[in-house]
Amino acid sequence: MIHTKGIEKSFGALKVLKGIDLNVSKAEVVSIMGASGAGKSTLLQILGTLSTPDAGSLVIDGVDVPALDSRGLAEFRNRKLGFVFQFHHLLPEFTALENVMIPAFIAGRSRKDAQAAAMALLEDLGLGERTTHKPSELSGGEQQRVAIARALINRPAVLFADEPSGNLDSKTKEELHRLFFDLRDKYGQTIVIVTHDPDLAAMCDRSLFMVDGQFV
Repeated sequence: MIHTKGIEKSFGALKVLKGIDLNVSKAEVVSIMGASGAGKSTLLQILGTLSTPDAGSLVIDGVDVPALDSRGLAEFRNRKLGFVFQFHHLLPEFTALENVMIPAFIAGRSRKDAQAAAMALLEDLGLGERTTHKPSELSGGEQQRVAIARALINRPAVLFADEPSGNLDSKTKEELHRLFFDLRDKYGQTIVIVTHDPDLAAMCDRSLFMVDGQFV
């Protein structure tokens, strides 16, 4: 599902990624750990097409990502990739249902189709009774579940998560961790997670560790 070779990235004189090779299979859940500054989030941004590498190749679901033009890249990102961050980035003026529907509208899906898909996802995630609530009316764990539903609305090939449980209490964190594996089992989702949480890393199919811009 993901194949990279020789990924490099520098910011000025600082070389953050030093030739990353990575293969992730379909429906595999992989965690990436390492100290702050090791390059984890930079790598995730490149894998998620939010940043471009200085060197190296990136193929996702059979697509040579660097070969896409800006419009093709935006369409690929919308249809093939989902993102979950530590802070949910929900739009406060919209309900849970409306927040989840937004990427479907961007993909050109009809309102009827988007609403049906969003409702189904929210019900799957235990939020069927919270669809009309705005983010301020939801708990931290509920907001993160809405963000996950939003990430999944276009049935992406890969779900990327950057410290997804970093600001949740321990009980909510455990529920969220189990949820990732439920999603993999139900949807065949490929998931790449950057985390500092050893419990989450231990649950994954593979846990990779970065030091100074390389896997060790």
